[in-house]
Amino acid sequence: MTDFRDVAAENRFEQGFTDEEGELRRVWADYAREGDRRVILHVEAEPQLRGSGAAGDFMKRLADHARTHDLKLIPRCAYAVAWFRRHPEAADVISDL
Repeated sequence: MTDFRDVAAENRFEQGFTDEEGELRRVWADYAREGDRRVILHVEAEPQLRGSGAAGDFMKRLADHARTHDLKLIPRCAYAVAWFRRHPEAADVISDL
């Protein structure tokens, strides 16, 4: 696993996870900026990570990152919306529109 990072030049959060074969694969979230808010447009995991829980771990780290950096998130991607519904403990990082 690699550290969670904000690739600001690409408007993307990303993190690496090891798949079943020991290969490093990525999960990422593309975003748009709105001041101190990030609109989460798309969350995706490489196919080799799907079903492994990596995307859920990534979303938890995304919420932690938002708290640490005083960011608010606006989930637009269906996966992000569903994840935040299942994790009300992360509601503090969701922005009011």
